[in-house]
Amino acid sequence: MSYVLVSLLIFYIIASSNFSLGYGQTTFNVLDYGAVGNGQIDDSKAFVKAWNASCLTKASKGTPTLVIPAEKTFLLQPTIFSGSSSSNIGVRVEILGKIVAPKNPDAWKGCVESWLSFGDVTNLIIYGTGEINGQGSLWWSYVSTVQCPRPKALHFSKCNNLELSGLTHVDSPKGHISITHSNNVTISNLHIRAPQTSPNTDGIDISVSSHVNIHDSIIETGDDCIALNNGSSFINITNIACGPGHGISVGSLGVNGSYQTAEEIYVRNCSFNGTQNGARIKTWQGGSGYARKILFEHITLIAVNHPIIIDQHYCNGRHDCANATRAVNVSDVTYNDFQGTSSSKEAIVFNCTQTPGCSNIVMKQINITSAIQSQNISAYCSNANGTFSTTVPQVPCLLKTNSTSFNL
Repeated sequence: MSYVLVSLLIFYIIASSNFSLGYGQTTFNVLDYGAVGNGQIDDSKAFVKAWNASCLTKASKGTPTLVIPAEKTFLLQPTIFSGSSSSNIGVRVEILGKIVAPKNPDAWKGCVESWLSFGDVTNLIIYGTGEINGQGSLWWSYVSTVQCPRPKALHFSKCNNLELSGLTHVDSPKGHISITHSNNVTISNLHIRAPQTSPNTDGIDISVSSHVNIHDSIIETGDDCIALNNGSSFINITNIACGPGHGISVGSLGVNGSYQTAEEIYVRNCSFNGTQNGARIKTWQGGSGYARKILFEHITLIAVNHPIIIDQHYCNGRHDCANATRAVNVSDVTYNDFQGTSSSKEAIVFNCTQTPGCSNIVMKQINITSAIQSQNISAYCSNANGTFSTTVPQVPCLLKTNSTSFNL
């Protein structure tokens, strides 16, 4: 009998040991790996420990879940979550509590481009009702004096089959969510917010990524709600409430004479409220490449400064950009069913370069009126060609047509 009891005890110890190493479990609570969650003590090492343990989960056990529990605030220094040791079953990260960055830039350990970075993770799902707070207000006030460049809050690189949903993202020092070199991405039901005056606090930045779906989210920032940069293709954006901010932008493209591209971009059923721009395409002079096959449709505008704008003379607010003989080619852009108001006199701006200009611009069912009583609005158009029908205000350099159908 004693022999049996001893054997059972040994088995229990071995099993418990394996469980603690992550081989026999699928749920990994950061509190079990040393996290405190009082918002004062650095919990970075505990998070990495729990992450690494989750990555060791055998495929036969199912997808592991890393849990950040509710009613706790976890302080994290810049942290990298690498998927190099994970299997293709992926990792689920359930965020129920709050994750915060160091409040003072001087408290950050080292100069980094991103606060929380995820790399080389396939089938990563991050979800929950929690909050990720970059505590960026001091970074914004130090923008021209701080020694380190302002970091983005979340950065994802080479994360195929990525899903982000449910979370609130607050006050990043710079951009809130950056995704690059990733395919098959779904972003939904997020609330991203930063003050209108916060510099460069983009909501979502996409680059070198394809088949990205962004939907049903509220984005309030000091810069682009969504920016689709070089290498963005097959992007679907639906049901986004943007404002304040700088709108949904394709670009900027072609900076420093580079070859850059963006194509197959579809923006539908979105609203812009008090934004600097609505539907924007921006390219630098001297660059090359293309922005093509772009659709904006079923758009609601509320006192937007530039509801529709293509700017091939983009200079990021500077005034020293030299004229150039080449530019990124902008073509096959359709605007359909825009309704609402403009806070500026020029509701539509096509500021295109002489070569190559903007081609095959199609406008249908556009009705933009002034947000200011008794103010007339107009359209500015230079070096653009295409067609329009039922468009207010009329665009002088496009041909009027009675057609009501279009092909993108």
